[in-house]
Amino acid sequence: MKQLVAYITSGFPDKNFTIDLALALGENGVDTLELGVPFSDPVADGPVIEEANHRSLASGFRFSDLLEVSAVIAPKIDTLWMGYFNPFYQYGMEKLLDEAKRIGINGLIIPDVPYEEAKAYHSLFEARGLANITFVAPTDGEERIATITAQAHKFIYLVAYAGITGSGKAEDLAPILSMIKRHTSTPVYVGFGVNELTAREKVVGADGVIVGSTIVDVLLNDTFSNTQKIIKCCEITRNIKSLINS
Repeated sequence: MKQLVAYITSGFPDKNFTIDLALALGENGVDTLELGVPFSDPVADGPVIEEANHRSLASGFRFSDLLEVSAVIAPKIDTLWMGYFNPFYQYGMEKLLDEAKRIGINGLIIPDVPYEEAKAYHSLFEARGLANITFVAPTDGEERIATITAQAHKFIYLVAYAGITGSGKAEDLAPILSMIKRHTSTPVYVGFGVNELTAREKVVGADGVIVGSTIVDVLLNDTFSNTQKIIKCCEITRNIKSLINS
């Protein structure tokens, strides 16, 4: 069974909605939740997720809110925190990972920390049994892929193209997927540009997909009520889960 990871932005439009949406997604095809930590400069994300980040911060989101919603969500669905390094560093990495472990978070996704810098924190993650998700890009050579996947845990995040989330570019991922699988048995999930139109194509040769912008785009649609937003997002995830396994 191919896996579906779904990204949502914490605190957007509010904490209760985040909890309701997360739990609903867990009942509608989502295997792992990528719970986004709002940040003012999300450099790897496109305009959709960037706008959701800004709206969450403007509404008063605080790091304590992340801990609060995570404590409700994590016991019920496999949950990862996705965020940029600055807020994590300011909080304190040891304290952060202790909180993650206590709450039941299973790992972090930090897109702006390259492998060489992430190594400094490897022992902190290992000691707590938490994953620090490894990124691989289509531009990585085989030697580098062998190096950065050697200690990969949970899954490898294959960036589907060079650029930002949500732009929907298409690239032939077969060569890079084959290269990764020569060096590791860790599952490989494809992210960036995954939606109902592209999911079946992008999952070929991979073990799952990561969906973000197509969900957050629904949340930004102010013509929908909160209930309608949850219904629509669940329709999307059910459909994608079916597509990647058909």
